[in-house]
Amino acid sequence: MNLEALKKLIVQGEGLTLELKRSTAELCEALQTVCAFLNTSGGKVIIGVKPDGTILGQQVSDKTLREIAQMMQGFEPPANIDIERVSVQSGMEAIILSVTRANEDIPVVFEGRAYEKVESTTRKISQQRYQQLLFARSHSKHRWENQPAEGVTIKDIDREEVYRIVNLATSQGNLRGPTERDFGRLLDRLGVRVNGQILQAAVVLFGKKFMPDYPQCELMMARFKGLDKTEFMDQKMLRDPAFKLLEEAQLFCQRHFPLPGKIVPEDFHRQDKPLIPPLAIREILVNALIHRDYTIYGGSIHLAIFDDRVEVWSAGRLPAGITAETLSKEHLSVRRNPIIADVFHLVGLIEKWGRGTNRVIEQCLSAGIAPPAFRETGPSTVVTFKVPVSARSQVDPKYTPSKTQVDPKLELLQFCVIPQGVQQMMAHLNLKNRKSFTRLYLRPLLIERTLAMMDPGSPNSPKQKYVTTSAGKKYLKNERRRAKTRRGWNTAQ
Repeated sequence: MNLEALKKLIVQGEGLTLELKRSTAELCEALQTVCAFLNTSGGKVIIGVKPDGTILGQQVSDKTLREIAQMMQGFEPPANIDIERVSVQSGMEAIILSVTRANEDIPVVFEGRAYEKVESTTRKISQQRYQQLLFARSHSKHRWENQPAEGVTIKDIDREEVYRIVNLATSQGNLRGPTERDFGRLLDRLGVRVNGQILQAAVVLFGKKFMPDYPQCELMMARFKGLDKTEFMDQKMLRDPAFKLLEEAQLFCQRHFPLPGKIVPEDFHRQDKPLIPPLAIREILVNALIHRDYTIYGGSIHLAIFDDRVEVWSAGRLPAGITAETLSKEHLSVRRNPIIADVFHLVGLIEKWGRGTNRVIEQCLSAGIAPPAFRETGPSTVVTFKVPVSARSQVDPKYTPSKTQVDPKLELLQFCVIPQGVQQMMAHLNLKNRKSFTRLYLRPLLIERTLAMMDPGSPNSPKQKYVTTSAGKKYLKNERRRAKTRRGWNTAQ
């Protein structure tokens, strides 16, 4: 750079990418600004110029250069700083320190502190922001999920599952534009294939084969008798893609959670109250799937149901910057596996604002039960709902309902044995709000695969119809059997 080019640069004035310093007497402050540029958009610090743009210059000796080099050792990780000297008048020079954004090395610290540039001001990065940036740096390129899945080809990816999720995402309005016809490009769009290579995230979400190479994709569920793990009442172990594991975990909860209720004398209807709000337990199960540490190969997700509590265990401690205490308060959204989390976001199962656990707490309080307890134990994170799982239905024997209140989910599955459109389904349940119908009834059934689109290639078609799947029919059959058993039990009583 020559003097004319330097003058043109100075005319721009101090701002987001330029700062002026009188002399190396302000070298410490100059390098703090360099640190800020590394953590933001890059920029230049010119030493030897007054803040108003007056060029002063200074004598630059070997001692000056040694002082600069010594102080530059205060950057961690080491920073690539370009140093240029421009003669401004006889014996006087300006020193230009230039850097580009550090990208994967963010946050960069200088003498133990991280700085950022906000307009023309250099300021220290808050501890909360620093932890967030540090976590992002450690997971930017070397996360388990974004590494190539060795030996896995596009043939090992379940096309039907991919298109099911894509159709759900499209129906939610979260995946806009035409759906890719080329299957490989569709995987690219979902972020689970890069440069033709299938990523580990693709196996977690859509893998067809779960060999010994992927023990992380495992869910262990058990209903224990009593308060410890001495005796099983029921247990199940699965190794499947993530959405299938979620569906199986929800079905296991439905099978083993009692449904306390009471008869309201005024309308002779039974009011059912779930043991745990369904959206709350689903949120915790989803968190276990998307936030677990997949580098822990032997760490299955555990769903354990005892007489007095329900526990969900996930491999891996909480991310940096997040504690068990902060989960109950306003906190950062720190995603350990952002590719996997993004696909769950596409189908509307999570948001990106870090309010998942806060919503769980709100739902539990609204339902009149204690919020879950969060804790870390060893290399795992545990969420515990303190609820009386062994409790029987709270129906007052003095009243007998004129008719039982039927579960809308069972009603829809029974109704859709013959394909039905949305309007017919809403009319059958006597509902008028389509948005609420979709959120509360249609979407959960599609995610559980108990209901399916007749034309999955056109998810938003006004002529779209839905039909009960074989899994839905099996669920209906099991519910009828359970109802028959309950009727027999009530008669015996």
